[in-house]
Amino acid sequence: MAETAPTGGGPIACFFATSGHSGVDRIARHLLPGMAARGYRVDLLRVRGHGPELRGTHPNLRVIDLGQRSTYACLPALVQYLRRARPGALLADKDRVNRTALLARTLAGTDTRLLLRLGTTVSVNLASRGWLERNLQRASMRHLYPFADAVLVPSRGVARDLAELAGLSRDLIRVVPSPVVPERFFDAPPPPPAHPWLEDPERPLVLGMGELGPRKDFATLMRGFARLRARRPCRLMILGRGRERQRLLDLAQTLGIAADVALPGFVAEPYPYLAHADLFAFTSRWEGLGFVLIEALALGTPVVSTDCPSGPREILHDGRYGRLVPVGDAVALADAMAETLAAPPALDDLRPAARPYAVEPAVSAYLAAMGLPAIGPPHGRR
Repeated sequence: MAETAPTGGGPIACFFATSGHSGVDRIARHLLPGMAARGYRVDLLRVRGHGPELRGTHPNLRVIDLGQRSTYACLPALVQYLRRARPGALLADKDRVNRTALLARTLAGTDTRLLLRLGTTVSVNLASRGWLERNLQRASMRHLYPFADAVLVPSRGVARDLAELAGLSRDLIRVVPSPVVPERFFDAPPPPPAHPWLEDPERPLVLGMGELGPRKDFATLMRGFARLRARRPCRLMILGRGRERQRLLDLAQTLGIAADVALPGFVAEPYPYLAHADLFAFTSRWEGLGFVLIEALALGTPVVSTDCPSGPREILHDGRYGRLVPVGDAVALADAMAETLAAPPALDDLRPAARPYAVEPAVSAYLAAMGLPAIGPPHGRR
């Protein structure tokens, strides 16, 4: 067993309530086992019926069900946990969970270091919410978050947006890279899936991936693809599920591209598709970072992306690693896809952009943000 690392006498606690397939789930599946493998005791505190679901186990990692199905109802159990376990650090994510964690630490009267995380561009996200929720979240960020030890965000764009929206000091906000890419992504690519569209070099495959909802803006991807297909043979596949599926299928029919568009739904292991597509198109209206964009680069797949707030411009180094286009601009998207397919970059020219988001460096960055020693990777991995 790995040597146990000091955490101020207690474990690292992580309090999450997720959908099971969100960006926070993906972070948790890498971050928590990564910290446990460094020798830290890690407790995942879960709201019943919510994620994250962790694959496999580690002797240093414990999952604790707080016994309630809503975040606020978990407050008494969270207070009791803090008093009993005395964790050295508590990491929470998303505003409702963050508010509960702040109140729990106050009621528990412990000196646990509290880190709150927000993973999206808050101003854009709140713009689509109702008046009450929008103002509640803004008020909690402005008046409650200063009582935390740090607020962690995944990109500089999110940091700037949060500071402006909530009036928080930039000294409180820490930009910490998300643990997105396992080391295996930088090694040999996974074998291609058994799909005929990946076996036709005359018709390159454009891939999209994510929840079929307004934020990902796959309607613009379809309109851009229709323009691209008018210039050359190609196909489009979008992996994911969501409430806009039928609307997108109807749009494909209207645009006359239905024969070359596939929406196969949720795919549990999408990386073989991502590794063997000819182009990955990222069309979000807003993000906090853009995990799948990083994964595509790590697998050596060329990308084009909207220049949305926030993340893609930072990931792509102002367009060095992939073309950036305005949000919602199908014409610019079609041009960028055509240019990239005509002259795709080499695999090794893309991977450096993904390296900062490899799991091991990101785990070290999170530990540093918690004020804990960033003990080296297990088994000498780099």
